[in-house]
Amino acid sequence: MRPNRSTLVCLWVLAAPAFPGAEEPPPAHPLDGVILDVASGERLNAPALAARLAEADVVVLGEVHDNAGQHRRQAWLMARLDPAGVAFEMVPAERTEPLAALAEEARDAAAWAAALPEALDWAESGWPDWTLYRPVFEAAYGARLVGAGVARDALSAAVRDGAAAAFGAGAERAGLAEPLPGPAQAEAVEEMRVSHCDALPEEMLPGMVEAQRLRDARFAAAALAALEAGAPAVLITGNGHARTDRGVPAYLARMAPEARVLALGQIEVGEDAAALADDAGPDGRGLPYDFVWFSRPAEREDPCAAFAG
Repeated sequence: MRPNRSTLVCLWVLAAPAFPGAEEPPPAHPLDGVILDVASGERLNAPALAARLAEADVVVLGEVHDNAGQHRRQAWLMARLDPAGVAFEMVPAERTEPLAALAEEARDAAAWAAALPEALDWAESGWPDWTLYRPVFEAAYGARLVGAGVARDALSAAVRDGAAAAFGAGAERAGLAEPLPGPAQAEAVEEMRVSHCDALPEEMLPGMVEAQRLRDARFAAAALAALEAGAPAVLITGNGHARTDRGVPAYLARMAPEARVLALGQIEVGEDAAALADDAGPDGRGLPYDFVWFSRPAEREDPCAAFAG
């Protein structure tokens, strides 16, 4: 019998207020802290969101990778969902079995999380500081852990030969043998352009979209592997992969149409407020998620500075 999550998660999670983020400074934007049911426009509190998500077989919890507050919210939700399996974008697929063995050896969630940075070679992984992710991994202790991360050579193959060729067997079932519909392809290319600060050669962008599609399909497969342990299963991934229109949920709909999938996007407000109003209306309606939890932006350096010069 797997451990009871309520006795394993760290004390700060157990002591969290009914509405996570209530201890933070007052909202800097009218949407800061708001949780929205996108389809209905209903505003929810955190316990109501957790109850809605608990109805799913697979829960996709999106994030901005360097936003600590969003990771605290993921951990809070996982403590209440008590997922049977958890898939992580941040964990290479080949680390799944070694991490399972490590979890068996650990005496508790804190000991397991303390051993993970070395086991995952986190300092060299390119992911943000481990302290941001530790609460999420602690909350996953006791669940079946599945690595979803895609190897660099597979991503290179997707750029060169397409996502279907890189995925291999099952590509047709996943929908990779078909191109994205015209508008979706154009949006994906534009998203890739903007996210790389207009620094990529134009001819490279379609290949980068193919690499993104490969990730989405592999993440979906990892989520289904996590679901084998029982429902609900959780996937921890970036907001771009959590999109219901062309992210992981879209691939899950092809690969496991019987599974109920719900996706949470965690959207930063502030400088992006005008874009939100343009894309989805002033209240966030129309965003490509089942639920949205708005949050204050993380403090960060200009991400485009690395491309300058």
